Amino acid sequence: MTVLPEQTPTIRVAAMPGDANPYGDIFGGWLMGQMDLAAGSIASRHSGGRAVTIAVDAMKFHAPVLVGDEVSVYATLVAVGNTSMTIEVEAWRRARHVEEACKVTQARFVFVATDEERRPRKVPGLA
Repeated sequence: MTVLPEQTPTIRVAAMPGDANPYGDIFGGWLMGQMDLAAGSIASRHSGGRAVTIAVDAMKFHAPVLVGDEVSVYATLVAVGNTSMTIEVEAWRRARHVEEACKVTQARFVFVATDEERRPRKVPGLA
């Protein structure tokens, strides 16, 4: 039996009927949006302000998410540049009434910290 990762999820949400296609599977775009929100939260906290998505790399879907599933998104800062941050993100699904879970997708998100005029700004290094 596979269980959720030990770390605290950045986001946990229930997949609802309005997020599904006509076959009852959750739209990949909805799932990618949840992952972007989680990565953005990490980027904003690390940079101490506004940060914007500039790239998504290596996204692969392993399994579908179904209506009613609990989706847990885990985001980890893995690299920092002068103005950019790279965040590894995994999304896991768990049916509502069981403990067994499975990883449904993963990707690498790159964010750039920006100032009030939306120009790139320096970020702190990786601790």
